[in-house]
Amino acid sequence: MTLTREPEHSAAESNEPDTARWPRRIRFVRFGGISLKVDLAALAISVVVVVLALAVGVWSLGVSTTSSPRVGFVETLQVLAGQVSGRSADLVAAALPAVVVALLGGAALALSGAIFQTITRNPLGSPDIIGFTTGANTGALIAMLQLHLGVSAATIGAMIGALATAFAVWFLGMRGGTSGYRFVVVGIGINAMLVAFNGYLISVANVQNAASAAAWGMGNLRDLTMKDTIPLIVSLIILVPLLTVVAPRMRMFELGSDSARSKGVDIDRTQIYLLLLGVGFAAVITAVAGPIAFVALVAPQLAARLSPSPGIPLVASAAVGAALLVSCDAIARTILAPDVQLPVGVVTTSVGGIYLLGLLFVQSRKATP
Repeated sequence: MTLTREPEHSAAESNEPDTARWPRRIRFVRFGGISLKVDLAALAISVVVVVLALAVGVWSLGVSTTSSPRVGFVETLQVLAGQVSGRSADLVAAALPAVVVALLGGAALALSGAIFQTITRNPLGSPDIIGFTTGANTGALIAMLQLHLGVSAATIGAMIGALATAFAVWFLGMRGGTSGYRFVVVGIGINAMLVAFNGYLISVANVQNAASAAAWGMGNLRDLTMKDTIPLIVSLIILVPLLTVVAPRMRMFELGSDSARSKGVDIDRTQIYLLLLGVGFAAVITAVAGPIAFVALVAPQLAARLSPSPGIPLVASAAVGAALLVSCDAIARTILAPDVQLPVGVVTTSVGGIYLLGLLFVQSRKATP
């Protein structure tokens, strides 16, 4: 691996105008034949957000959701370092799976949202808006309520449901290089039909199964074990390097499909690769914790506003997604404790609603003469 910066020349030494040179914060990281552009300012912001997310996660590990006293921040760090055992260690161990899934799952959802918002050039291009997470919920409900195959089969059903929905949306909305606007509209329509179908599946199930399925469908990080984190970790180990390879071609979509095609990008093939990656990121966390709304929608947009780089930054999006979901999980577990622990999806939906109202307010202010 090498880290280089584009050489600087004076205007007299270069045939290119000054404005064509890369800013001083830009570096290029080379892995063999792959060259990645790194914005040092965006990377610094990402590091700060990651530190914040980890701090919230450590604090969340020590928060008690019962009448027993919480574990302090420093003591939680000592537990993680293996220096403290007993009741404190038991409390941290019980909360650890949820915090790990929140951190990794938030990053996965944010990357999924960043992919679809980039290729559609639409801030509504999010897996929860265009139906992919709802399709995952449909697959899980069919496995649990219709086939009675248990939780393990529900995970597989969620993956199949997300992929089936993704290819339906792609075939109807993006096949042949159709605009991202149509892709989003088709996804919203399919999402609405799947929501209705999911409601039907729950309504015809027996009361106990329907209650369990409804709770899972709200997005829930409770009752997870460290075993549940393994599929998520393995999936990210596979998907993140693949995204790194495809990312340079994905960036071409920011200028539009025609511009990307003029630069030699195979539009249809690249769209399929990105579709599989985006669905993979969203489906794996949905399979573990149920459909969690609005993280994939909000995180990339917040990252784009925090970062000085043009477009939607992938690293910053993942950092913001992790911070957002782990914070929402901490709120969900503690805001009504010890009497009630809310599903994390309730909090993320509330945050998403506030975000959309704020966005609408800002847009209306801009439109006012």
